[in-house]
Amino acid sequence: MENNDQKYELILAIVNKGSTDLVMNAAREAGSKGGTITVARGTGNPELAKFYGIVIQPEKEVVFIVVEKEKKDAVMKKIYEDAGIGTQGQGIIISLPVIEALGLTPVEEEKEEN
Repeated sequence: MENNDQKYELILAIVNKGSTDLVMNAAREAGSKGGTITVARGTGNPELAKFYGIVIQPEKEVVFIVVEKEKKDAVMKKIYEDAGIGTQGQGIIISLPVIEALGLTPVEEEKEEN
């Protein structure tokens, strides 16, 4: 169900440790203002790594980026081009709708409301 009042989307980029600059540079190029980075650990399947002969790096970083709904596609596409699965970042990028948010209104709009 789509919320017509929905103004924002949350983009999550899960990348290899040390690749967050790729994500943030791409996101900013596509119109994002910033993001939040957290450290994570992957639980890749060791059998898959043996079968395909690839090394799955368990150390990950997750970048959380909230963007205006109309910018989401461009930001996701640019992040995937620069840090997606076929790059050194080996990133997976997903988005989730932001149903409610506080503190994302530009300061000028907050002053006008008061």
